[in-house]
Amino acid sequence: MHLASQLNGGLGQALGKTSQAGRQAVWRKQRRILTPKETLNDCFLLTTLLFFQTGDGSAKTLTRYWHIWAGRLPEWSKFQNDQELQQLQKRVEKFPCACPRWLWGCEATFLVYDPDYMKIILGRSDPKVHDDCRFLAPWIGYGLLLLNGQTWFQHRRMLTPAFHYDILKPYVGIMANSVRVMLDKWEELISQDSHLEIFEHVSLMTLDTIMKCAFSQQGSIQTNRNSQSYLQAIGDMKKLTFSRVRSFFYQNDIIYGLTPEGRRNRWACQLAHQHTDRVIELRKVHLQEEGEMEEVRRKRHLDFLDILLFARMEDGSCLSGKDIRAEVDTFMFGGHDTTASGISWILYSLAVHPEHQHRCRKEIQSLLGDGTSITWDQLDQMPYTTMCIKEALRFYPPIPVIRRELSKPVTFPDGRSLPRGIKLSLSFYGLHHNPKVWPNPEVFDPSRFAPGSDLHSHAFLPFSGGPRNCIGKNFAMMELKVAVALTLLRFELAVDPFRVPIPVSKIVLSSKNGIHLQLRKLL
Repeated sequence: MHLASQLNGGLGQALGKTSQAGRQAVWRKQRRILTPKETLNDCFLLTTLLFFQTGDGSAKTLTRYWHIWAGRLPEWSKFQNDQELQQLQKRVEKFPCACPRWLWGCEATFLVYDPDYMKIILGRSDPKVHDDCRFLAPWIGYGLLLLNGQTWFQHRRMLTPAFHYDILKPYVGIMANSVRVMLDKWEELISQDSHLEIFEHVSLMTLDTIMKCAFSQQGSIQTNRNSQSYLQAIGDMKKLTFSRVRSFFYQNDIIYGLTPEGRRNRWACQLAHQHTDRVIELRKVHLQEEGEMEEVRRKRHLDFLDILLFARMEDGSCLSGKDIRAEVDTFMFGGHDTTASGISWILYSLAVHPEHQHRCRKEIQSLLGDGTSITWDQLDQMPYTTMCIKEALRFYPPIPVIRRELSKPVTFPDGRSLPRGIKLSLSFYGLHHNPKVWPNPEVFDPSRFAPGSDLHSHAFLPFSGGPRNCIGKNFAMMELKVAVALTLLRFELAVDPFRVPIPVSKIVLSSKNGIHLQLRKLL
């Protein structure tokens, strides 16, 4: 018998007590603010009620009593003040598997950060949360990230060849060239000031890499001012989308469209789509000149955009223009912004821990010499650097959380159950900082990833897991290794003690105040 079922007998009394306690709390609240102990008791009882009930009735019962809890969870103001990750770590320490979180006092979502729970959910086919898709769709459309069901499966199977090893191997040289352009720029900048905010530069470099590898773009995006406006638009849309998800008043499309934030979001979307449309139209013109797919294949390798334009669905039809733009927008965002986050936090981690930075540099110097060339095979010959990269990704996962909505009830390995319709937040940040999974999680320890380490299959998920894991994870790891290796050959990294980054979860893990480092050119 499920543990939840065993508790059902006492839940009726618990609900009755909740109602009585709730009414008393309402009266107390008119006279004074609730004490921390009272609030903690409320949170604990709410956790028990939500987590141990089973069947569809539990969610309805709790929703009926939402007025008791509205406004009583002080954590909400902390979420709004960029303290969510700190609060999450406290929750993980207290509730090591999962816990509820309430939005606006009336909508429950369930935070999950246990590897066994993750394995169950990521192995299922539950859809993305509808509102998340609705808010992101004007920006990236219904591509691989937002699609569900059979359509997602067809797109995934169609795009997988773009990430085959034979396609990826030539990209190493392209990535290295883009990184060198960035490092040359850093040399110029530190001649005036050794302090540098790196995320903006890294983001431009990863966009440059994506444009060259996936879309065969000629020239350097890093020296093109038009690219700055695209990056600004992406940054604006991330912030606006995240704030909309968290705002009760912005849930309605009409109301949101009338606000200054809604107008900014619409303008940023238009700017991003103009960039995407130019990329697609230029390729169509080139393909008309080059001929059919087999003829193009004889001349050069097919990139991501070629595969999209030549693709056929199961019924033999081509992808629509809308579908093509959605996949391009999705890959442009997913392929450059998340990778930029990963590289920036890895470099910061190595700056914080100079002993690991020094050891990585020695390993890379013995392998690459002065770094004039770097090959595909060499990427697998830097084990300690790879361990440090993985530990930094554990510490700072580029995508801190994804969400799912249960399409049917679920029972976890420990017997706890959740009903259909519950929204889950799969917190990779919480998972990676869970002391039940990672002893001393706030200690930077690359040896966790030493060869032969006994890790749970779902303890480390920087690229998610299951059938919907990141399709570009091998591409991303290549770029991380190339960027870290060439940077450490050129510069010694140190932290800026006056500007310590503040991690914030805004779709992609970023820093509230930028990622500032001190750079010293190596001889």
